[in-house]
Amino acid sequence: MEKKLCRQLFLSLSLYAALGLAVTLVLDYILALFQNPISVWLIQRIDLIYFFCLIFGFGGIFYRYWKKPWSYLNEVVQGAGRLHEQDSRPIELSAPLGEVENQMNQIKMSVLLSKQAAKMAEDKKNDLIMYLAHDIRTPLTTVIGYLSLLEEAPDMPVEQRTKYTGIALEKAERLERLINELFEITRLHARTVALKKEKLDLYCLLVQLADEFYPIISAKGNSLRLEIKEKMTVFADAEKLVRVFSNILKNAVSYSYPDTEILITADVQGDFVNVDIQNQGDQIPQERLGDIFEKFIRLDKARLSDTGGTGLGLSIAEEIIRLHGGEITVESEEKMVTFHVRLPLSD
Repeated sequence: MEKKLCRQLFLSLSLYAALGLAVTLVLDYILALFQNPISVWLIQRIDLIYFFCLIFGFGGIFYRYWKKPWSYLNEVVQGAGRLHEQDSRPIELSAPLGEVENQMNQIKMSVLLSKQAAKMAEDKKNDLIMYLAHDIRTPLTTVIGYLSLLEEAPDMPVEQRTKYTGIALEKAERLERLINELFEITRLHARTVALKKEKLDLYCLLVQLADEFYPIISAKGNSLRLEIKEKMTVFADAEKLVRVFSNILKNAVSYSYPDTEILITADVQGDFVNVDIQNQGDQIPQERLGDIFEKFIRLDKARLSDTGGTGLGLSIAEEIIRLHGGEITVESEEKMVTFHVRLPLSD
């Protein structure tokens, strides 16, 4: 745009100078036809007249051409002032400023997205505080309540005292478990956990885990089926990986329909192994799938206390898988919930 403007300015000045010279020559010829004092005076000063015409003409041309950049600059300044506006209306500039307009709109969109992300982060932080306060207050209130009963009734029967003490202890242990898991996920998220990676037989790990979960699964009348290929080796932290699949299985058991099957499948695709854990349960709305791995999120609020979970299990699983360079996702269709775990194979 700058080169084009300079070229137009040069052509305008040249054209005006040439036109002025032609007019001066014609005027000089016409004045020479009249032999009177005025024409003689004008002929003697024709160069000076041409000079002043050039000065005023060039001044007008320069003003016209320099007025455009100033108007463009004013547009850019006004457009810059709209970068931090909350509305999504695009910034519109003159046609020669099309590239500047595009860049400004990209910056404005980035600013809007950053503000939206900051607001979402603030909302999540507030939700986290609310959920944390609720999850701590509930067992703490129970502990205080039962301890107060024990203090107020020193002559309480031993059997009843033992019962109340057991309930208070159970709730206190739940509170301790919640705090420990909160510390763990904080460390995982901060990447301060050192993984003890080793070659791990994923087939053996999942079979052993299925045996350990048999009593819990059978208690609800559920069954567990494995479709896993042998000799699938991953380079991973065994303890952390057990934690991942345990948390997903606990979730599957808690939210599966009674007397239904939980299916674990695993296969190799390229340089990755895919493990799917599927259970039959209430369908999760598509708009809520993204919230599954958020801290303290339980989609079934009615079963908040029944499941006994802390709401951190899936968040911990996601962080561990990320540390291993893998990915964990979830999908829900036709009352089937499937967790997909993708892990890199060992060399």
